[in-house]
Amino acid sequence: MYQERRSRLAGATVWTAVRGPDAAPSRVLPDGCMDLIWSSRNGLLAAGPDTVAHLAGGPGTERYVGLRLPPGTGPAVFGPPAYELRDQRVPLDRLWPAPLVTELTERVARAAAPDRVLEAVAAARLAARGGPDPLAAVVVADLAAGRDVATTAEALGLGTRQLHRRSLMLFGYGPKTLARILRMRRALALARAGTPAAEVAARTGYADQAHLSREVRSLAGVPLRRLVG
Repeated sequence: MYQERRSRLAGATVWTAVRGPDAAPSRVLPDGCMDLIWSSRNGLLAAGPDTVAHLAGGPGTERYVGLRLPPGTGPAVFGPPAYELRDQRVPLDRLWPAPLVTELTERVARAAAPDRVLEAVAAARLAARGGPDPLAAVVVADLAAGRDVATTAEALGLGTRQLHRRSLMLFGYGPKTLARILRMRRALALARAGTPAAEVAARTGYADQAHLSREVRSLAGVPLRRLVG
């Protein structure tokens, strides 16, 4: 069982999930985001940005509460640059002082609304850091709109190498990888809304339907029809 809602934190999403003892692993697709997660089994975790689909879950019942931070916001909350957490789920006490994480874990576990605790903690961390780097939102908006990397860099007054370095810090990978992920997410949204695959490919900038299929399989690990059907 999975549910989500818009967070009080700008651009973020709160999600909850409960896995039964016999549930198959769930496929978490890359989205450019980082998550602050509480697990009933593993405590507090920082989920780094994924480059490929992550299979979550294992044997036994487990409850999750998560705060999905918008692309580029995670480093301001967790501390390290995003590339250090790429494709990882890391215990939070590796990043923050252990006594703080222990106290926070207890607060979340006994809270009537544990999602509100995660939101408050993330908001406080962001405030202390002066908020996320404003460059992140501009890069995401430009790439999501279909601008190429060179045009995006020029509009920001950066060289392509500078943009690549900044992107590694903010998103965990370069702008070309981020653009691929954002385009796949747009394509999936259209496909799930009932748009035929050939039209999805044309509307999202793929060369053709075969190109769309290759990209989805590369990033998600399964064919498009598995994600839509």
